[in-house]
Amino acid sequence: MKILFIGDVVGSPGREMVEEYLPQLKERHHPDVTIVNGENAASGRGITQKIYEQLLSAGADMITLGNHTWDNKDLFNFIDKADQLVRPLNYPKGTPGKGIRTFQAGSAEIAVVNALGRTFMNPVDDPFPVVRQAVTEAKKQTPFVFVDFHAEATSEKQAMGWYLDGKASAVVGTHTHVQTADNRILPEGTAYLSDVGMTGPYDAILGMEREAVLKRFVTGLPSRFEVPKTGRAILSGCLISLNRKTGQAESIERILINEDHPF
Repeated sequence: MKILFIGDVVGSPGREMVEEYLPQLKERHHPDVTIVNGENAASGRGITQKIYEQLLSAGADMITLGNHTWDNKDLFNFIDKADQLVRPLNYPKGTPGKGIRTFQAGSAEIAVVNALGRTFMNPVDDPFPVVRQAVTEAKKQTPFVFVDFHAEATSEKQAMGWYLDGKASAVVGTHTHVQTADNRILPEGTAYLSDVGMTGPYDAILGMEREAVLKRFVTGLPSRFEVPKTGRAILSGCLISLNRKTGQAESIERILINEDHPF
């Protein structure tokens, strides 16, 4: 079982990179399931139905979200009908959408879980017991369980990886927009990566116009962050291979495409 995961898609530059390279990545690696984090896909803030459908048309099988889930009000118009969209699991009970979904990948099913961290993030329910319970329930149906943990602190992400080692097939972090180099297989068979990285503007700061970000740092004054419309772009992701009988990870490799790392 192969999982292709593409990290936080930021604005139109990120969407264009997905449309250009995702078909090529799928042709090269032949993944059984492709997951894309799309929480920044609409101008860096949330996702719309049009963009959701655009990412699916480009080759995504499942789309995960994060702390910007509710930034675009259009989401409320379609989230309960979007059966290939996974919002963070640890929002309060009664929140629209679902935090875990299964996808039929050939003769097998894979469960996809999305969760938010709490360190340096807005208040949400404790992700640790909620995610473990969801993973435990999913394992009754399928050995393949993928967790997108959308969190700020590397320590919290590592904690989740160790907490789910041997339970989830993979725990991959999103949110910080910088790909880390700590991809590994934990001792009990869970693939782990602290952050898969960003897909969007390359010559920006976390996908946003440099000038606005620099102004805030240099002057301390508020400034509105915008996604650059033009310029070089980057695609970040990872490819995970799972044992088809046990669901345990056999490999995890990082994917990075930009002008310094051509495809």
